[in-house]
Amino acid sequence: MIYLDLFLTFFKIGAFTFGGGYAMLPFVEQEVLTHEWMTLNEIIDFIAVSESTPGPFAINVATYVGTHTAGLAGAFMATLGVILPSFIIILIIAQAYEKFRDSIAVKSVMSGLRPAVVGLIGAAVLTVAQSVFLGNESQPVKSTQLAVSLALFCLSTWLIVKKKIHPIVVILIAAGAGIVCGYAGLF
Repeated sequence: MIYLDLFLTFFKIGAFTFGGGYAMLPFVEQEVLTHEWMTLNEIIDFIAVSESTPGPFAINVATYVGTHTAGLAGAFMATLGVILPSFIIILIIAQAYEKFRDSIAVKSVMSGLRPAVVGLIGAAVLTVAQSVFLGNESQPVKSTQLAVSLALFCLSTWLIVKKKIHPIVVILIAAGAGIVCGYAGLF
């Protein structure tokens, strides 16, 4: 039954998430915690892994949760669940694209969805930031960990925004810094 649960949960996430993978994070977090498939710390870890691996973020998330929960078959069902709604919707839209392209109703719906998507992404950022910078009751953040995390956050932002360094390079730098800090006992 876990396979059906994974499929239906990620089908629902795929069907009701607009704005890409990051916009789905609050929904994924709520569903995964409700089903008790992972802890909040494991969710934060899977976000880092999903972001650091090639491919669409939503598929990486579904695959990772499915694998963690029910192995290879779980990964298949969760991934199928998350991509199927988009596939169906795109097929329907492609059939009627010419009709909808200039529709005021469609343009208005998209204009209304944009701020909601930004809000969903903002909520995901706040959830992850809270866990990284403040921790939780079971894993409080040490002051050295907070200082290093803030420094890496500022450095990453500066490298991407001001120096236009490719995000992959920034991810590799942050991973290397995390390894060094872990072995140095700072984390």
